[in-house]
Amino acid sequence: MNKTIRHTSVFCLLLVLALLVRATWVQAYQAQALADNEHNRRNTIAQYAQPLGDIIVAGNPVTGSKRTVGSDLAYKRTYTQGELYSAVTGYSSQAYGATQLEGIYSHVLDGTDDRLKSPMDVVTGKQAAPGNVLTTIDPDVQKAAYEALGDDKGAAVAIDPKTGRILGVVSTPSYDPSKISGTADGDAWKKLLDDKDKPMVNRALRQPLAPGSTFKLVVAAAALENGLYGSVDEPTNSPNPYTLPDTSTVLKNENASAPCENATLRTALQYSCNNVFAKVAADLGQDKVRAMAEKFGFNSEKLDVPVRASESVYPSGMDKPQTALTGIGQFEVTATPLQIAMVSAALANGGELAAPHMVSEVTDSKGNTLQDFSDGDTKRVVSQSTAEQLRSAMVTVVEEGTGTNARIAGAEVGGKTGTAQNGVGNSNTPYAWFTSYAKDNSSGKEVAVAVVVEDSGAARAEVGGNSLAAPIAQKMMKAALKG
Repeated sequence: MNKTIRHTSVFCLLLVLALLVRATWVQAYQAQALADNEHNRRNTIAQYAQPLGDIIVAGNPVTGSKRTVGSDLAYKRTYTQGELYSAVTGYSSQAYGATQLEGIYSHVLDGTDDRLKSPMDVVTGKQAAPGNVLTTIDPDVQKAAYEALGDDKGAAVAIDPKTGRILGVVSTPSYDPSKISGTADGDAWKKLLDDKDKPMVNRALRQPLAPGSTFKLVVAAAALENGLYGSVDEPTNSPNPYTLPDTSTVLKNENASAPCENATLRTALQYSCNNVFAKVAADLGQDKVRAMAEKFGFNSEKLDVPVRASESVYPSGMDKPQTALTGIGQFEVTATPLQIAMVSAALANGGELAAPHMVSEVTDSKGNTLQDFSDGDTKRVVSQSTAEQLRSAMVTVVEEGTGTNARIAGAEVGGKTGTAQNGVGNSNTPYAWFTSYAKDNSSGKEVAVAVVVEDSGAARAEVGGNSLAAPIAQKMMKAALKG
């Protein structure tokens, strides 16, 4: 064999060895990574190879599947009352992926979760029958919130205070996930993305806004828990008008004739006295107010219900006037409706916050439990005495104060209104907030809610928590207590 042929043979042998090493590496070490790669078309084909499992509300599926024509993706997702439940389900799209419960439980719903497979399925590689996701949503509460919000831009959340079960999650304007579930829905997708009202944003869980005067409940709790005042009926040291510390800026009250000078916490909540709560926040200092806010759930980056809620923020590094402004839910304080509902829920539950959750159980196709979420996993936020006092003050707000539109015959209802500034110098339409709890006097059933109306089209002078948000909360509470 001459030298040239020998060199060529060795080179070819090295190439073959390199190919064998590469093939072994891919099959032995990279097979799973390649199988799991989002760009692997086989994954999408497997995902939609059979009818998907369902997301269940009160025993009835709010999702379904439809046979496709002329596609290697055999089935696509459908939705029953898609706009009503989109803030719960999210979407499952052949082209754009999946979000919220559809995304979190995609492997259960498409049958690829290993927990669904029998030993024979594991051996043969057969795809298992898909499982289902059972929610805690009460369809009556969900419908009441959705219909009451109507054409308003806003959101609402309802929670069972004792169990933490989320009974309603609504965000408006909404959208129908069925319209983007296929592979040829580009126009519908673009229209949703271009919509200035952002219908695919889950405002209930994923859009923190300035909470305005609803945050005064947190500040009042901090005042009582830290001993600044002994009860909600003790006069405070609150001049009116109140000048922000180290400034010449005078903080005004919405109602100039309200009895806010040195008002008790009860009266201050009843009339939503800015001077009282700004002074309380300044007297306590930002660290004590922040500690109380964090007990309620603020500044938590991992609030999963199981959809991850955006962080509600109580800021740090403030000066005294900025701290005072946080006392009325302004400056850089932000909160989601979920977070504000959690505040009312904890107070309604004697000061204990039950972990909020909107999935009760994940099952296989035969109804066997794969995962369950226990009710009543609680932590103490404030003492029972503080909770009782603040509930009493919230009842005063509804019976005699700024929250009269939330009254329900035959039920104890307590609440707090809020009107939060929006934009530089409050140049945009303010946000109208209302948070409350209700307890049926005969059955003992309870519910806590929070509602925010970002924009209702109402004249600026007509924007307020009692006028816009409280009637929505009242309808939700009535639906929850009736069920």
